[in-house]
Amino acid sequence: MTQCIIRCKQSHAHGKVWAKLALIVAILVSIQSAESRTWTTPDQIQCHQIHEQEGINCRKHKKEADWPVLPPLPSYGRGRDAPAGRFASLIFGTHLNDVVVTGANGTIDGQGQYWWDKFKKQQLKLTRPYLIELMYSNDVQIFNLTLVNSPSWNVHPVYSSNVIVQGLTILAPTNSPNTDGINPDSCKNVRIEDNYIVSGDDCIAIKSGWDEYGIQFGMPTEHVIIRRLTCISPDSATIALGSEMSGGISDVRAEDITAINTESAVRIKTAAGRGAYVKDIFVQKMQLHTMKYVFWISGNYKSHPDDRYDPKALPIIDNINYRDINAVDVKQTGSLAGLPDDIFKGICISNVTVALSQNPKKVQWNCTDVQGVTSGVKPRACHLLPEQTGVTCQFPSDRLPVEDVQLKICHAPLSS
Repeated sequence: MTQCIIRCKQSHAHGKVWAKLALIVAILVSIQSAESRTWTTPDQIQCHQIHEQEGINCRKHKKEADWPVLPPLPSYGRGRDAPAGRFASLIFGTHLNDVVVTGANGTIDGQGQYWWDKFKKQQLKLTRPYLIELMYSNDVQIFNLTLVNSPSWNVHPVYSSNVIVQGLTILAPTNSPNTDGINPDSCKNVRIEDNYIVSGDDCIAIKSGWDEYGIQFGMPTEHVIIRRLTCISPDSATIALGSEMSGGISDVRAEDITAINTESAVRIKTAAGRGAYVKDIFVQKMQLHTMKYVFWISGNYKSHPDDRYDPKALPIIDNINYRDINAVDVKQTGSLAGLPDDIFKGICISNVTVALSQNPKKVQWNCTDVQGVTSGVKPRACHLLPEQTGVTCQFPSDRLPVEDVQLKICHAPLSS
């Protein structure tokens, strides 16, 4: 017998989860079949913990009328797909404490093709829904699930703290638009571990608001650990910082990362108008296979919510550390571009070996308006990152508190 289980309890006055999933109907029933079952429901419930057991395939009906509409995020000022609001996510919650979304690799299918087609035809008046979004929440755990064909981003914790995302398999066609894997956004104390992601966009994108709206909202993303990630994304980054980073991004640590057939390793994306900072970034132990770039920093990423941004709001990029990286079949080792009035500094790259593809770019390092050092890097870096023997770039030895948090057991057995 296969059971599909949801445990629900009342959250505090403002807390609610819109779990618009087929598995809702299984609260009081057992599924007496070895075959995968599919349901649809537009109903809303208040849930604190959701547990989906193996063998259940849950899909969301694609009718737009089934989706509640939310206002734009205050740190973005508008929707990403359209200026107006946005459709609520498949699993959505706000102002929650102690949230667990889990289930022995059960599948949640966002049926994204409908949404991708409308996006490409510019037929959307609202921003596409995500699969999982939790706002203003604390002690969030999302683990042991398979997410497929999200309409847009897959997992989006925003304005939240003490967040763990672990053991997810996230799958989308590599040409699907904006199907980012995991996007912590204005979050503090985040642990992302043991995830396998195939995406049409960045596998992980760390964000904190967009231009003047993010500057005004002023909530950074900080204290993030990413480890044991496998990423496949031919046209995007393994880990992106930005481009929406106007609340600031700091103390991000990434290690034991594998990327295959992916555009870049860790990419910093920003622009004049973003303001804020990306600083204290630490990356080590990356294995990269078939890449367009290893190192990529873009200081002129042309994407703004409107024309009211301040072009004098320049981002600070400082203390960016990469070490112990091995890459094969690479087109270009590094493309690093700051801004003419805004030098991106404190870049350190050490112990890196890059084997080039059969048809590499003639210029392996393209560097402008950056400052830093390299040590033991092959091919040798540009003159703005001079070689200094014996340098080992930083990686913190202390542990973040979120690293020691245990995953919670979420179960509510039902009688047969």
